[in-house]
Amino acid sequence: MPFDHYGVLAGTLSQHFRDTPDDEGAWFHVNLRVDAPDGRYKCAVDVDSHDSATGVQWRSFTVDASMLGPVAALPQGYHELARTSSSGALDYLRHPALRDRPAWPAWLPSWLREILDGWVRPTRPWTSGSNLDAALALEQILVVGRPVLVFGEPFSAGLGMHNIHQNQGDPFGSPWWDENGIWQDGATLTRRPDGRYDVFLNRFSTQKDHTDSDGHPI
Repeated sequence: MPFDHYGVLAGTLSQHFRDTPDDEGAWFHVNLRVDAPDGRYKCAVDVDSHDSATGVQWRSFTVDASMLGPVAALPQGYHELARTSSSGALDYLRHPALRDRPAWPAWLPSWLREILDGWVRPTRPWTSGSNLDAALALEQILVVGRPVLVFGEPFSAGLGMHNIHQNQGDPFGSPWWDENGIWQDGATLTRRPDGRYDVFLNRFSTQKDHTDSDGHPI
């Protein structure tokens, strides 16, 4: 089932740093510290996978604030988001600002849209690489003092965010199958001086890019 809670943290980036690797090969994160009126949030962005040395994929690009809907105008703090296309929630496969292919008209049947997706060359292909490659790509947009939007699941205790990555398309039998859902993807966005947002999307190579209405892979 989808997450019990999903939302966006709006705040100011005060610090970022990488995990210190240990001898057991722990999951590797880039950690953000984000200031908001109720305190300093801890945000752990996944840039690693145990499946292979290149099990993580990412995209970086820039969008206008108007493409993000209501979230760009939210005051600082954590905000719960409905899992809908109008709330400001993110979906890598459905959000018109995030899709790597044209947004086909909604009146086209889903099977036809999938065929068209297969014919069209992606405008923003995924980059694959090591955890260090992904960390470096993310760090390019992490400027201390910038306003940030961090999408994901809030901590159950304390101030923080995790599951800051694609949260759908995990294959049947994986530990994360039950958490698949649409309009609940995580991402890291930082606001540029010109008002546009630099976007970092990240997923694992096992996650599929065609999903049904429950977020399960097709």
